[in-house]
Amino acid sequence: MLSDPPVEPVRYDPSLERPDPDEGKTGEGLREQILRIAEITYRDGGHAIRGVHAKSHGLLNAELIIEPGLPPVLAQGLFAQAGRYPVIMRFSTTPGDILPDSVTTPRGVALKVFGVTGERLPDADGSTQDFVLVNGKAFGTPDARKFLANLKLLAATTDKAEGLKKVLSGALRGAEHVAEALGRESPTLRRLGGYPETQILGDSFFSQAPIRYGDYVAKIGLVPVSPELVALTGKHLKLTGRPTGLRDSVVDFFRDHRGEWELRVQLCTNLDTMPIENAAKVWPEDQSPYLTVARLVAGPQVGWSQARADVGDDALSFSPWHGLAAHRPLGSIMRLRKQVYEASARFRREHNGRPLHEPQSFAPLSDG
Repeated sequence: MLSDPPVEPVRYDPSLERPDPDEGKTGEGLREQILRIAEITYRDGGHAIRGVHAKSHGLLNAELIIEPGLPPVLAQGLFAQAGRYPVIMRFSTTPGDILPDSVTTPRGVALKVFGVTGERLPDADGSTQDFVLVNGKAFGTPDARKFLANLKLLAATTDKAEGLKKVLSGALRGAEHVAEALGRESPTLRRLGGYPETQILGDSFFSQAPIRYGDYVAKIGLVPVSPELVALTGKHLKLTGRPTGLRDSVVDFFRDHRGEWELRVQLCTNLDTMPIENAAKVWPEDQSPYLTVARLVAGPQVGWSQARADVGDDALSFSPWHGLAAHRPLGSIMRLRKQVYEASARFRREHNGRPLHEPQSFAPLSDG
């Protein structure tokens, strides 16, 4: 049964954000590095792809179901009223180059919810609400300035020594396995290519950085709950010698099964332990648990096809800045995503010569 959080949540106020004086310079540096990655991959492949999360592993039609009866503290923004909304889901991995799946890195899922009404964020055309989630509860760096240093390294290694990346990834997985056995899971090892060889559909995904949640502030989570998905959580998936092993597993699953997730929110109740500007900080769940606000359901379908990729990979962009003012992205990482994601989308649009804009209405992914 849904209930109010145990402590009164922090009220949203613009003063909660405190931009760094050099944030504009950092944003320009991030934009330059993302475009550097995009230029390298375009030069090699003749096709413009995303600067991060370039490789899709699943492209699904789904439905977001918001049930009546949410308590007032949770009935905010998109979730203020009961309703059903069509959704496109895009599963991916983090690199900006297309690598074999044996180079194991963190995974993401992007949701584009259609038919959303209400006051929108600046420059957010259309009627969608996007959620961009990664399978970790906190970001790899506390702020955009420190992330820029990591992105420079990624840009420098894009398109370099794919075979070496495979070997290094295997070594990093071994080191991560040892760390886990000692009770010390390493986000750094996972981020660099040591992510375990597991099923992507069993993962839980999180916004990592906060967003406005109507009158409050929250992080977002997407958690598998249907028995068939839960059974895949942490399950080993052999990826060596299977360049599209993650994608193949998604296609195999959705050929005969449905999937159901819960969309959950973790409300900020203490600014000292749940900071806005430090995205690397895991918010303690003993102070504020994740609470369910909606269900996401995807029925049996073609989990990935080239026809779907022509839309989900090439014609759509996903950004936390596509959406309602009631769900404004917050903090350094989120603020600078706006210009970086816009630059990446513009690069793809200009180099591929096809429209790339927020759709005005839902059109399901098809395979015809």
